[in-house]
Amino acid sequence: MTGLNIFASFFGGVFNSLSGGLSTGLDWIIYLLLVLACIAGLLLNLLGLPGIWLIVFGAIAHALYTGIGVGIGWSVIVALVVMGVLAEVIEFVAGAAGSKKAGGTKRGMVGAIVGGLVGGILGTPIFPIVGTIIGSIVGSFVGAFGVEALAGKTSGDSAKVGIGAAKGRALGILIKTAFGCAMAVLTLAAAFPLLQLQPATQPATTAQLHN
Repeated sequence: MTGLNIFASFFGGVFNSLSGGLSTGLDWIIYLLLVLACIAGLLLNLLGLPGIWLIVFGAIAHALYTGIGVGIGWSVIVALVVMGVLAEVIEFVAGAAGSKKAGGTKRGMVGAIVGGLVGGILGTPIFPIVGTIIGSIVGSFVGAFGVEALAGKTSGDSAKVGIGAAKGRALGILIKTAFGCAMAVLTLAAAFPLLQLQPATQPATTAQLHN
């Protein structure tokens, strides 16, 4: 039993030194909620919704809970906001460029956005994630094609705009998802309970050890 006690005491001390002795069950529950927020944000992103901002808000909420700088600091929050803005701009430019390059109008671009959102929602129950992506791309094509056709363009010209919108949508999803993954990794790494900065403790003196 003495050997087992020494073994348990040794590894317990190692764990407490890594965690600062302050990581509680509640810390891990809050961290798990942050993980779920990141996953939900990435899934919403595939639907064409601003899911990456859920990651940002989750990071801010976690920082407020633990204390800014303990895990997630101002540098991480600023980096997440900058990455989020860049992702949104790049996605918009990519989608607009695909439709415009094929001769699409502003109405066609709106049709592609709405169609992508509806297609992503309808595709998710069929095959989560993969169905979401495919549905979003197909929906962008259908939305742009339908609006341009109703506006009086020929089927051939409408199809070109639809294909351009679908390509732009695919590129936008790819780029924004890459940004979202990077943001999620940065957030979860900074917030990991065992890596959070804890107040330094004074080393025990010889007298304290004997007591």
